[in-house]
Amino acid sequence: MLDESLLDAPERLTEADRRGLLRGAAEAGARVRTAARHAAEAGVGNLKPDGRPRAVLIAGPGAAATHAADLLGTLAGAGSPVTRLAPTGVAPAAGALRWELPGWAGSVDLLLIATPDGAEPGLSLLAEQAYRRGCTVVAVAPAGSPLNDAVSASRGLFIPMATAPYDHDEPLAGAAPGVLWALLTPLLALLDRTGLLEAPPEAVGKVADRLDRVAERCGPAVVTYSNPAKTLASELADSLPVVWTEGTSAGPAGRRFAAALAELSGTPAVVADLPEALAAHSALLAGRLAAGADPDDFFRDRVEEQAALHARVVLLRDRPIGGLTAAPNARDLALGHDTPISELEPEAGGELETLAELIAITDFAAVYLALASGA
Repeated sequence: MLDESLLDAPERLTEADRRGLLRGAAEAGARVRTAARHAAEAGVGNLKPDGRPRAVLIAGPGAAATHAADLLGTLAGAGSPVTRLAPTGVAPAAGALRWELPGWAGSVDLLLIATPDGAEPGLSLLAEQAYRRGCTVVAVAPAGSPLNDAVSASRGLFIPMATAPYDHDEPLAGAAPGVLWALLTPLLALLDRTGLLEAPPEAVGKVADRLDRVAERCGPAVVTYSNPAKTLASELADSLPVVWTEGTSAGPAGRRFAAALAELSGTPAVVADLPEALAAHSALLAGRLAAGADPDDFFRDRVEEQAALHARVVLLRDRPIGGLTAAPNARDLALGHDTPISELEPEAGGELETLAELIAITDFAAVYLALASGA
């Protein structure tokens, strides 16, 4: 059950935030600036690559590496395929995970390693394997971690991860807002240098500014009725979020939101892109999860019963309303099945900025839902 009174009690929110999730979301802009500075100090801006890599491989544990690969692949488009190397192992523990390069990987490919830990033996072994194959290796991880030495020995480039003191208070969640931007920002700078995508320093600066503005709108001191993240968290209480995305950049934002809901608050969610989502989730909205799907006696006493779980559509769009869009049909489908709908659309700006805004608002919402539900 969601304790909605907690949402408008900043002191209580701070006390409940044992994992530093709110701080990570609020300081995302600062984390981007620090990470960009670390990339510059590591020499990313001075690199002179010989054209684009044939393929970009990304390795790392948990949600942070998964989301980074998804975001970078979306931004890069068809220029070079971006593939996440999924780990194998018997448990999601640093010492149990192993990564393997595909058989075709070689000297024309780029291996990116992104981890908020840096103590995974499997990643150090992967860096050594890449060196033997002739792959270029770039890693982002905490300074002084074992991976630092392994990458240096493999003649790769190591970029210290932008960390905060509270990162070490509790185990880091892979979907934590600060973790994503600390790992993603140096990789954006690197792939901009290779010509794989456009993320020059001025664009990264605009991302940091946009994240700051979202933090001002969605911070814990802003009351629910004027706070889009708190409003969304309240709307998602005791519901199954059905996340629909429209536009290229909204896709990874929606997938990250669904993963963050699951990891941070224990809330299951389903996600799909429009217009295919209309067919994929039509039966879901028409079934027992629809708001009107309660065939039992309306007049029975329900005081002691837990509320039934119903779907709520969350529509994320990365472009203004108008033009070729499936949004009207999405609204008709949801409302036709008595399913409420929440909509988020960023302010105008570059692709990186609008993507950052969608991620930031939904990150705040996932954190508020986690804190107010006692997760």
